[in-house]
Amino acid sequence: MTALTATGSTSARRRHRVSLPRIGLYAFLTAMALLWLLPLAWAIYTALRPFSDTQANGYISLAHSLTLDNFLTAWSQGDFARHFASTLIVTIPAVIVTLIVASMVAFAVSRFSWRFNITVLLIFIAGNLLPPQVLILPLFKIYAGLHGIPEPLSDNSLLYDQYFGLFLINTVFQMGFCILVLSNYMKTISHELTEAALVDGAGVLRIWAAVIMPLCRPALAALATLEFTFIYNDFFWALIMISTGNRRHITSALNNLQGQFFTNTNLLAAGALLAAIPTILVFLALQRYFISGLSLGATKG
Repeated sequence: MTALTATGSTSARRRHRVSLPRIGLYAFLTAMALLWLLPLAWAIYTALRPFSDTQANGYISLAHSLTLDNFLTAWSQGDFARHFASTLIVTIPAVIVTLIVASMVAFAVSRFSWRFNITVLLIFIAGNLLPPQVLILPLFKIYAGLHGIPEPLSDNSLLYDQYFGLFLINTVFQMGFCILVLSNYMKTISHELTEAALVDGAGVLRIWAAVIMPLCRPALAALATLEFTFIYNDFFWALIMISTGNRRHITSALNNLQGQFFTNTNLLAAGALLAAIPTILVFLALQRYFISGLSLGATKG
């Protein structure tokens, strides 16, 4: 009986010692989460306040009234409906094509041994090492000087000021990152699956589509979330390569809410929150795959 009591007290002390670091960890993570969410909460609070209230009492003050008028004004004044459509016309096809092509390249360099697999992988990754600002001048000349783009893809026979041109440039610049992540993820998949499919007479495309791709759903979902966010939030390429205002991305619509001599920051906060809604919805839809997809692909090189 005494031995059982001693064992029980030892276990209790051990649980107590383990719980203290855990409590500290949870407290730290909670504080970091609140600190991370503070700017979002402040933006929502600012967007709900009329500018007259902020002007009279200051930004750091209790609001006398809260209203949705800033959201309604931002939607109409910024022409958000048109800019949302323009953004999704480029973003959705770019994400789909990027993931399909990147998965094919990653499949080739990770599942088969051939002379140039590492070279091909390095070439695609090297494209991500150059900042876009370095390439803007030659790309702009190519886009403005390349003629002969057919009518369904361009209404001026150029890549410049066209959705298709913006789609191409976003797809190319996101390809290297997707190939790197997917190739590392595919290395964690057993090679016996590929060998068994080859023995059964399956071709390379069938192995990619029917064997490998279903197993890569977590990584694909995580990449889809990231790529949608990257391309959707693009401001640089949409500003440089698109001259027609109503064809620019939603990030450009926020410029419509700023005046030459005065900017209503409450209205701008409401517009920024409206622009963030699609990325939040995509993340909520794919969040269960997000962490697992990236962590599994990063554990084996």
